[in-house]
Amino acid sequence: MKHGLGAGAGGGPQRADWTVDQGWALYTPEQHAVWKTLYERQTSLLPGLACDAFIEGMHKLPMSADRIPNFEALSEVLHRATGWQVVAVPGLVPDEVFFEHLANRRFPSGNFIRRVNELDYLEEPDVFHDVFGHVPMLMHPLMADFIQAYGQGGLRAQSLGKLAELARVYWYTVEFGLVRQGDSARIYGAGIASSFSESRFAVHSTSPNRIGFELERVMRTRYRIDDFQEGYFVLDSLDDLLKLAHIDFEPYYEALNSGPIFEPGQVLSQDPVLHAGTGQYHRK
Repeated sequence: MKHGLGAGAGGGPQRADWTVDQGWALYTPEQHAVWKTLYERQTSLLPGLACDAFIEGMHKLPMSADRIPNFEALSEVLHRATGWQVVAVPGLVPDEVFFEHLANRRFPSGNFIRRVNELDYLEEPDVFHDVFGHVPMLMHPLMADFIQAYGQGGLRAQSLGKLAELARVYWYTVEFGLVRQGDSARIYGAGIASSFSESRFAVHSTSPNRIGFELERVMRTRYRIDDFQEGYFVLDSLDDLLKLAHIDFEPYYEALNSGPIFEPGQVLSQDPVLHAGTGQYHRK
């Protein structure tokens, strides 16, 4: 998840809200070259895999292959579109700091970038994951409203001791969500959109399950942080994010006080299954 324990790669906070200066002028040619490699291979891969809203958002932002984006320039365009801005943080931030930023339409992004030997996997989200993966969808009004509502809901969930359950909603939507588009499932989640290998796996592999999104089911389902997902939950439409943005979670929290918790690869008899996975990848 974006939020978590510790200050991350850049150390402790410079300010009470954990924001730091991006330090754009300090990026080295080697760091810009890493961005270029990541950017070029994802922009050539995602058409036909990512949903139209993601592709459109990407094209409207001041992002290009030749350099890591400047957060001020990004924020200027983003704020005009949906009222959001991008703020730099040193890495993972405490949950309450993360939620406070989201609730006020500030998206906290790591200001560091992975090394050349980490192109395909990085444990902690960097500037490529945060900016390339998340910001294009923040250009869409529905995602913009949903993530703000998630920040507000996160502060409430924390006070009720229900953060783990709410975090599963974020994971299976904002990070690893798929949405129906035409006859196929398309990517809108940042964790998939910023991953060269999982982009293809999530949409085309026969291994994972793809299941219609149902809120309580998602809130009862654990997720993997160490590998590709064993299952993805698919929205019927991005309009479903609007419903999630305005939902009262408290009845769900009450229901979750009892009943089962499901493992990532489970398929239930009542699930609306779009694709029953073979599970072959994870069995290996």
